[in-house]
Amino acid sequence: MQLTPAQLVLETGEAFAGFSPYSQQDVSFGEVVFNTGMVGYTESLTDPSYAGQILTFTYPLIGNYGISAPTTWESSRAQVSGVVLSELAPFYSHYTAEHSLGDWLVAQQIPFIVGVDTRALTRRLRTLGVIPGAITRLSKKPAHFENFSDTDWVKKVAVKEPALYGSGPKLVIVIDCGVKENIIRELLRYPITIKRVPPDYDFTNEPFDAVFISNGPGDPVHCTDTIRTIQKVFAQKKPVFGICLGTQLMALAIGAKTYKLPFGHRSHNQPCLEIATGRCYLTSQNHSYAVDETTLPPDWRVNFRNLNDQSVEGIEHTKLPFFSVQFHPEAAPGPLDTTWLFQKFYDLIKKS
Repeated sequence: MQLTPAQLVLETGEAFAGFSPYSQQDVSFGEVVFNTGMVGYTESLTDPSYAGQILTFTYPLIGNYGISAPTTWESSRAQVSGVVLSELAPFYSHYTAEHSLGDWLVAQQIPFIVGVDTRALTRRLRTLGVIPGAITRLSKKPAHFENFSDTDWVKKVAVKEPALYGSGPKLVIVIDCGVKENIIRELLRYPITIKRVPPDYDFTNEPFDAVFISNGPGDPVHCTDTIRTIQKVFAQKKPVFGICLGTQLMALAIGAKTYKLPFGHRSHNQPCLEIATGRCYLTSQNHSYAVDETTLPPDWRVNFRNLNDQSVEGIEHTKLPFFSVQFHPEAAPGPLDTTWLFQKFYDLIKKS
């Protein structure tokens, strides 16, 4: 692969030198974020929650086990707006790999830049927070930067039509705001039927037994149709489980507020405390927004808390079968400490 000098330019004016494929001609914009995971780059790059973002991998060497078949992906394609790497492995060695990471990114038409001082870049992001940026040739200077928060990214990544999975006796609605495929896989471990619906699809007059609200990208305040639907679901008092963006949408549906974290949580080892038991779990995370717990109604409480910054990692109703977590119990990538939450959801479904 022929590389040519390139740069990552931040809206704040800093530029980080590197190299990009010669065929990569256009300026590519995105919100620059970082992930500290050592592995799991395939899952991260295909995670719809990264839509609109330029993903920086802090681990120095990425790509040494290549890219495996789409059955391991979190969606049908790469979702990021760009990738920043310190070193890209030129060869891969895993027996299931079908492509090198570099060739796959080119085939997926995902801009990337290698040879970047990702440590210096990450220190900058941790100081200033996430920053709009652009991957560009040295000779090209972006005239403007796009505002990530202004776009309704959920509409760009969610399904457009309902789809059915499984054949169990209980019907679970999955509100697809950018759902990861491993969430679908985990849910299908149980004898249920899944109806996966777009975020603006109102199913509340149809028969169903429970509702799952998925992860997804961007600012949750844009999802006004979904929030209204969740309010109608709550009125029916059937089991509801939310993950990541699902937590934020549930909070907005009950009148609480959300806010943007300075640089987000994106890693495989975030420690979270379960309030009821005092147990700590290692969790996989990828989110920019969190719930303001001071705005929760009296009949809702925090059920998990992040031990790094004390932010809310989940909420639940004090009496009704509604609960959520901000982290990813389905992992992919990450630890499997909290997959039991899917069993908790199914147990509530059986009782409904």
